[in-house]
Amino acid sequence: MATKYVEYSDAELTYEGYLATPGDAAPIGLIVVGHAWGGQSDHERNVCEKLADLGYAAFAYDIYGKGNRASDPAGCEALMNPLVGDRALLQSRLALSIATAQSETGVSKDKTVGIGYCFGGLCALDEARAGLDVTAVVSFHGLFFAADNLPADKTIDAKVLILHGYDDPMATPDQMKGVLDEMTAKGADTQLIAYTDTGHAFTNKLANDKEGGMFYSPNVDARSWSALITFLEEVMGS
Repeated sequence: MATKYVEYSDAELTYEGYLATPGDAAPIGLIVVGHAWGGQSDHERNVCEKLADLGYAAFAYDIYGKGNRASDPAGCEALMNPLVGDRALLQSRLALSIATAQSETGVSKDKTVGIGYCFGGLCALDEARAGLDVTAVVSFHGLFFAADNLPADKTIDAKVLILHGYDDPMATPDQMKGVLDEMTAKGADTQLIAYTDTGHAFTNKLANDKEGGMFYSPNVDARSWSALITFLEEVMGS
């Protein structure tokens, strides 16, 4: 395995992504990994390394800009909310991140999959909604807010997998139905797996707020990872 940080820029900011590749072997495909609301962290970097061990190139992007990170809820909201409120800007940064990852690895759209956690799950869904250069997306305990900057009749060509805690207070059953209705209306090939007795952040080993609905679930973490790997094998044709 080989790993490195990759700086990339637009007119506004410089970003710092993290790339893991399977060493000298050509990657099976490229996985672009979206971070939770606090910014790129060890969690996303570890995911990249696990994927590289399986033969994929994996790029943890940085949607906030180099050094812009937060750990407390107020700070995380201050970073995330402006992008949730400006989806065109969010999608522009996502497009740049995907293009950077593809340039670094030489992998094309038909072998590129976007995944993401929490806020990164919303980002993955927006990659599909906006028709960015991915063939499929996967949302782990993601947010379901629709993108208000896109035409209502815009179709979704990317395959979609949503891995969801049914008791997630940040993505309620009504919102779950709403995202499925949206995917159906836009013609997306969509799967949603809802895990009962499971809240938000079920892959985050540091999440322990059971009362607040944000807690780690080891069994669901393992099951959702298996679902991801099966899905990647399907869409990559491997």
